Amino acid sequence: MPRIFLLFVSVYILASCSASQQTNQSGSSLTGKIDSIYSKGKFNGFAVSIVDAEGSLYQKGFGFADVDAHKKYTVETVQNIGSVSKTLVGIALLKAQEMGILKLDDPIGQYLDFKVVNPKFPNESITIRQLATHTSSVTDNQFYLSRNYYLKSNQDLKGMKMTFDDDQNFNPSDSIMSMKAFFENVLTEKGKWKCGSFSANKPGTVYEYSNVATALAAYIIEKAANQSFRDFTKQYILEPLKMKDSGWNFEDINFRKFSRLYENPETPLPHYELVTYPDGGFMTNIDDLSKYLSELIRGYKGQGALLTKESYAEYFRPQLSEVNFTERNIKNPYNESYNVGILMGFGYTGYIGHTGGDPGTVSMLFFDPKTGLGRIMILNTNFSDKDGKKVFFDIWNALEKYQTQFAH
Repeated sequence: MPRIFLLFVSVYILASCSASQQTNQSGSSLTGKIDSIYSKGKFNGFAVSIVDAEGSLYQKGFGFADVDAHKKYTVETVQNIGSVSKTLVGIALLKAQEMGILKLDDPIGQYLDFKVVNPKFPNESITIRQLATHTSSVTDNQFYLSRNYYLKSNQDLKGMKMTFDDDQNFNPSDSIMSMKAFFENVLTEKGKWKCGSFSANKPGTVYEYSNVATALAAYIIEKAANQSFRDFTKQYILEPLKMKDSGWNFEDINFRKFSRLYENPETPLPHYELVTYPDGGFMTNIDDLSKYLSELIRGYKGQGALLTKESYAEYFRPQLSEVNFTERNIKNPYNESYNVGILMGFGYTGYIGHTGGDPGTVSMLFFDPKTGLGRIMILNTNFSDKDGKKVFFDIWNALEKYQTQFAH
């Protein structure tokens, strides 16, 4: 019996060593492949990750978090991730519903301390679910770009651009307003910036991607929970997942780890925050975001820790049908607008996740429900030409090519 046991242990150790060696070889090969693509010079710094339900299988940073300071971009480098942030709003909504403080099909007027109605449909109530599925008829007008982005205080602005893509302004830090003030200006009948804030479609009928609607859903969580959205998500998402380097503003994170953002490889941008921060202002790194995606994969399997099995099923349930779309993207498999869950996107091939983009940041977070494998990519540099797009997807596709070699 002891000899059989020793033989079993020896075989197990040899198999484990062989698997570990293969993983190391795959990791080195993938790193070399990405290094080669990065050398084309389209991005200053970025990080990637491959995960499954158990955790990260491969993660690595490339390039520079600050070119002038020669600061490397690592797995601990923090930056904002754009609209991937919206997926946390969806989790928070389902958590709030579990707690009994709101229901997705409640009218938003039940929670707001100001009136929000589509003036073209004054008798139609807008629901929380409609906000969370981009069917509320609330749209992003010009003031979302011109009045929503504010400079971080106490930073050196010498040589920095104060606009992005001409129509997106970085406003002075001392003029920042609350989310409530922004909504009152944009969404109410007497608002100064109300022009173009609602579509011509009846609430609940047509998918129209809306940052403002997402932020309004987060504001409703604040009102229902009597707690800031920052604190609510910290308590019910970040702390349970041990996402220690993540938060919603510069006070929440270790700024020494924060990346400089770039409009292009040669043009640095100032540090900024969003008034409507829940729709795109989440600050995190690839290590923390990998923990989050692993939890989403577990949740899809009914084994998540943040929500009940039933809540996760609702989170991932396609909420709309073909009649809700005026057009659908059937060319890009990594697109959140073919169908939606509760602020969770679906590509036409079945991939689940979200993309993100803001001044100086590009992000993608998706998993394949068939394999249970997920990928993440965060960049600190925008791109606008075909060459940049090709390099981006060359890296993304390299992750897909190698991901099965890391699977447990």
